[in-house]
Amino acid sequence: MQKLSDEDFQALINKALATLPKTHIDNLKNVAILFEDEPTPQQREELKLRCDQTLFGLYQGVPLARRQGAQPTLPDRITIFKNPILAFSHNESELKEQIRHTLWHEIAHYYGLDHAKIHELER
Repeated sequence: MQKLSDEDFQALINKALATLPKTHIDNLKNVAILFEDEPTPQQREELKLRCDQTLFGLYQGVPLARRQGAQPTLPDRITIFKNPILAFSHNESELKEQIRHTLWHEIAHYYGLDHAKIHELER
């Protein structure tokens, strides 16, 4: 696994965010984008992940498509998981692309897209 300081990882998240389509980023409202080293045992349990499954990112909140005009008072959260991404990436280019892809994927959940629709768009 590569080693990377938290500050450098945050800088890569910021750079990846800047490469995503501006219209999608500008319309993010009340969303905290942060990172953690690993998903918590509770997060893994809630998602019913097996021990051999990896989680790169997680959206937690109410997707826009289901809000019916109401705005939650607490921010939605997009969490990027540092260690799984570092373990998956073999070089800096793969690392940057995985961070970007994970951000895009979790932002798509914010807009209400499910995995089937996200994978369809990726093809």
